[in-house]
Amino acid sequence: MLETDKLFAGSIPENYDRYMVPLIFETFAADIARRAAALSPGAVLEIAAGTGVVTRALAPRLSPDASYVVTDLNQPMLDYAASRQTPDSRIEWRQADAMALPFEDAAFDLVCCQFGAMFFPNRTSAYREARRVLKPGGRFLFNVWDRIEENVFADDVTNALARIFPDDPPRFLARTPHGYHDKVLIRRDLEDAGFSRVVIETRAEQSRASSPRLPAVAYCQGTVLRTEIEAREAGKLDAATDYAASAIADRHGSGEVAAKIQAHVIMAEV
Repeated sequence: MLETDKLFAGSIPENYDRYMVPLIFETFAADIARRAAALSPGAVLEIAAGTGVVTRALAPRLSPDASYVVTDLNQPMLDYAASRQTPDSRIEWRQADAMALPFEDAAFDLVCCQFGAMFFPNRTSAYREARRVLKPGGRFLFNVWDRIEENVFADDVTNALARIFPDDPPRFLARTPHGYHDKVLIRRDLEDAGFSRVVIETRAEQSRASSPRLPAVAYCQGTVLRTEIEAREAGKLDAATDYAASAIADRHGSGEVAAKIQAHVIMAEV
């Protein structure tokens, strides 16, 4: 992962929430919220919350006396998440680095994270921090994307951009969001951090959009892929987005489109 892969700023948070969230994140957020609520946690920490799609799904399902601390490394993402959330006295918003959580030991019943682990510079260290702030018997619940070939629109966009920029193809999607999919490695990282009873479930869903342009805009302008495209050639963002949309249309049709998305859902216990 490059250092720039973590920079979700500028117009990216709004585009991310407008396009990426309904395209690929809402379904998995509902799944994470369902699994988390089933544990009846009294104190919840969410890390790498992004624009708050899990927060919006989980908060209504927690008990009235629960506490819910929502964090992200990127303050612009966290600010956007807070702006989208219904006022809720149980929720505390806090900028925090998953590598050095600013919380006491054994403070939470549950730590949850949606599609954030891929961005951790040292995953075992981040997992060790999650374990540190969990109470005995606490759980760490998170998900990561499977390999890019199992996530069709992301693969379509990556391949299209490689044709536009053959000498230096933008590889953000393959490198980072879809770069941590080896279940053996995930299990080993968690066990090295001290977790036990690691359960990994692979889950497939459908990504749907009203037109081929929506996934093209989502990936090209609602993720750090935007930064990579603009770094290749100034002023090329719209043309690259158009080309990605055309590639998706060629494969999936010009009307409503749908394609497979797939992720691993992981539960680990202290």
